[in-house]
Parts: sequence; structure tokens; C-alpha cells
Amino acid sequence: MTNSKLTPVIDAEQIRRRVMELGREIGEHYQGKTIHIICVLKGGFIFAADLMRALPVSPTIDFVRLASYGGGTESSGNVKFLADLSEDITDRHVLVVDDIIDTGHSMRALLDHLAGMHPASLELCVLIDKRERRVCPVSVEYVAFEFPGGFLVGYGMDHAELYRNLDALYVLDPSE
Repeated sequence: MTNSKLTPVIDAEQIRRRVMELGREIGEHYQGKTIHIICVLKGGFIFAADLMRALPVSPTIDFVRLASYGGGTESSGNVKFLADLSEDITDRHVLVVDDIIDTGHSMRALLDHLAGMHPASLELCVLIDKRERRVCPVSVEYVAFEFPGGFLVGYGMDHAELYRNLDALYVLDPSE
């Protein structure tokens, strides 16, 4: 870890418990159906992996990669698709899994893109919801935690590609 100032806000055990709860809830909702998880890279990969292990059903998975932050801490609002799906999602029950939703620009672009591929259902699961920052309307069916302020790192989330490896969530001092 670098010399950056990190303030712990959600510990590893809280995350573990909440991911297990979400796994049960999602499993009940999709009982008898095959879930096709679409993990949003890079930030969502740890959450998606843990969530998959918590599901009582066996899902399939694919990945997309979007960019809207660049190297800073504020979303640019300009969403770019860096990697698209490798599988057809027509008539499949799709659950998008991402690390965080704030303004909603990236997620709105992704959900609109996926809806055009005609899935049987399309729902969203996020680790962190910063609802008060929402600019674009996005419905989030499954939320692990709501967190109003601060730039979060850890558990897959980064700043300049650092801190993804931390097993808990921290607020990064804005002066860093």
C-alpha cells in the first residue's frame, strides 16, 4: 500500500455477511431459472466472484468493460465500451453486477445497450449505491450498501489502479 490516507468504512466481515444475504435473496428470486451474470470490469470482479459463490444456483457469467472516470475521482459522463459481451443474451435472465453506481451515466448506457439484446429479464446488483448523486434514472434491484460520501477504494474498487486488493472498503483522502 502507498502512503495515502485511507479511512475504513465497511469491514471485510460486514461485506461477507451482506454478500451471503444477497446471494440467498437473488437465489430465491431466480429459483428454477439460470442466471446469466454480466460483471462490469474492472471494479466489479471481486464482488461478482464472491456473489457467485454465495448463490444457491449455478450461474453463467460474461464480462463488459466500460470507462468513464479516466484517472480522476469524478465521472466524466462520457461512457466508452472497452469490451463487450462474448455471448448472446437473447431470452436469458441477466443480472448485471457492478461495484458502484453514482451518477448512473455508465450504468444507464450499459442497461440500454443490454436491453437492445432482448434478454428475458434484466436486473442490477451493486455493492455500493450512491443514490444522492444519481443524475440518470436507473433502477437497482439489489444493493449491498448505500454510502453517501467520499471516494471509496478496496474490494475491487480503485484509484489509479491501486487498492483493488484490499478486503474492506475505505474512503480515500481527497488530497491524495
